Amino acid sequence: MIYFDKVSKVYAGTTALHDITLTIEPKEFVSLVGHSGAGKTTLLKMILVEERPTRGSVFFESLALNKLSKKDINKVRRRIGTVFQDFRLLPNMTAYENIAFAMEASGRADEEIHTDVPHVLELVDLTEKADNFPHQLSGGEKQRVAIARAIVNQPDIIIADEPTGNLDPISTYEIVQILKKINDLGTTVILTTHNKGVVESVGGRVITMDNGKIARDDKHGKYAL
Repeated sequence: MIYFDKVSKVYAGTTALHDITLTIEPKEFVSLVGHSGAGKTTLLKMILVEERPTRGSVFFESLALNKLSKKDINKVRRRIGTVFQDFRLLPNMTAYENIAFAMEASGRADEEIHTDVPHVLELVDLTEKADNFPHQLSGGEKQRVAIARAIVNQPDIIIADEPTGNLDPISTYEIVQILKKINDLGTTVILTTHNKGVVESVGGRVITMDNGKIARDDKHGKYAL
């Protein structure tokens, strides 16, 4: 569970988040929407402990994230997988190696890597592209590698920050279906997007942000700005 308790964030006199109280339950799929500058990215940075609140507290289960040591922050981050709009793959590594590298960085054993990397490649339907480098993959395929890399260490939460922003409609549909599959397997997914079609194809809870505040929080919502 993630819980924001009256969280505000102020940058040089500008309020990015204002008195946010919010609970995200385990295994939820939450779509986070709002215009640029609405506060979505700042909210995600609070979960990743890349920023700390000016006021209030953010909890991951019983852990107060804004009070953690650097060592404990790293432990929390290992429980969160991240997917970005620009993929952030290592260009000199194959799809397989990009995913394996994430496991190596977490200290996983070679036996686990040899077992788990093929499994997640199959999950994102990229088994045949395991030996391809990023420049040999389409945008949708790159994003599927990025998702595989994010889930290979079996995180509790996936944060997908505009994951379809650079993709065509067909690739966008495929990415949404994969994220829904991951959620069905028990992983919490937090998705930010400007794409109305993505939100409506996901269904489920929609949180709309505006000027650093939660303007709407609908359990079965639609894209409404």
